Amino acid sequence: MASNPARGAAGESFVVGRLERAGYRVLDRNWRRRGGELDVVALDGQVLVFVEVKVRTGTAFGTADEAIGPRKLERLMTTAQRYIAEHEELHDLIWRVDLVAVTLGTDGAIVAYRHYQNVTSD
Repeated sequence: MASNPARGAAGESFVVGRLERAGYRVLDRNWRRRGGELDVVALDGQVLVFVEVKVRTGTAFGTADEAIGPRKLERLMTTAQRYIAEHEELHDLIWRVDLVAVTLGTDGAIVAYRHYQNVTSD
């Protein structure tokens, strides 16, 4: 089985393909600044979407769905705001944070894919 970074990269590539087929326009991947990273930045129509991708093999360390806690979510929100601040053309757009959870089988094949939209809302 591939290393964690290789699994993560493969999972992100799979997610980008799914998003594009669903009509999203990907603007950035792996955008990093001090204190945070955005896995995927995309447009869903006129909505700016910051997508956190979590890839897991099995559930020994929790499911991919459980991999984003309050601290991680706060860091994502801060990094998303920084991204918008650096891209003046995006200032007027509504935005949201999505979570895409990918679960791999022992052979590395994708066995589950879940896309949770607007994970910051109550």
